Amino acid sequence: MKSGLLHWLRWWPVVLAPAAAWAFLRYFEWTNVFRPSRILETTPAAVQLEFEEIPFVAEDGRFLAGWWIPHPRARGTILHCPGNSGNMGDRLHLAVDYHRLGVNAFLFDYRGYGRSRGVPTEQGTYRDARAAYEVVRARYGDTEAPPVVVHGKSLGGAVAIQLALDKPIRGLIVEGAFTSVRDMAERRYPWLPIRWFSRFRYDSISKIPRLKVPLLLAHSREDERTPFEFGQRLYDAAPAPKQMIPLSGSHRDAGWNRTPAYWRAVQDFMDRVLGSFPPGQ
Repeated sequence: MKSGLLHWLRWWPVVLAPAAAWAFLRYFEWTNVFRPSRILETTPAAVQLEFEEIPFVAEDGRFLAGWWIPHPRARGTILHCPGNSGNMGDRLHLAVDYHRLGVNAFLFDYRGYGRSRGVPTEQGTYRDARAAYEVVRARYGDTEAPPVVVHGKSLGGAVAIQLALDKPIRGLIVEGAFTSVRDMAERRYPWLPIRWFSRFRYDSISKIPRLKVPLLLAHSREDERTPFEFGQRLYDAAPAPKQMIPLSGSHRDAGWNRTPAYWRAVQDFMDRVLGSFPPGQ
């Protein structure tokens, strides 16, 4: 009996080591893809915007949270698909700019972020975005084709592209997005066998050719996280009508506030897909 126990104890590290290595790789991948924050430090009231807290439920029953930020003369709604870090409290500057465009805004958190319950996964983020879309659609009497533009940044670009394939929208704005998680991981960790163990894909480069809505794509030439080449590849693979705006600044700082041409392009894009907004409003 004792010798049998010693035999198993001798072999236990051989059995345990592969399982521990696999668990570490799973955790390593997850923490590189998702960086949620649970703490909401502010609300749209801090930037003088009226808002309504919206609890809603994803297809799989996960409880989620969002903010409906109305505009009194809205010509449509922007649904924002966020990046992989923080939560919607970090994106109030976008809500202010959306308001300047004459649209309602709906900000929401993926599962595991802010007040949304659960743990983020790739399929979970897709479900959460579809549920957010249904919240907006309900504001238009559940019409089949509400005046919705989707704006996705970074990881949110991948979620927004999937949402544009899943639901009828008027236009898609993608900013600082990548071709796929595997492409990103191979660029960042060339010494790892990424395609052997990677579970998350966010394979936008294979999806974007199927778009059927106008696309405005923006990417910084100075992006230190997501190479400009990835944005260019997405643009090249997308069908017309499409437009690409080169940005300046880091991955975090690039945007229409640093690149005036991008803001003008966004204004023109909204006019095309939602109709003009009276000047000075």
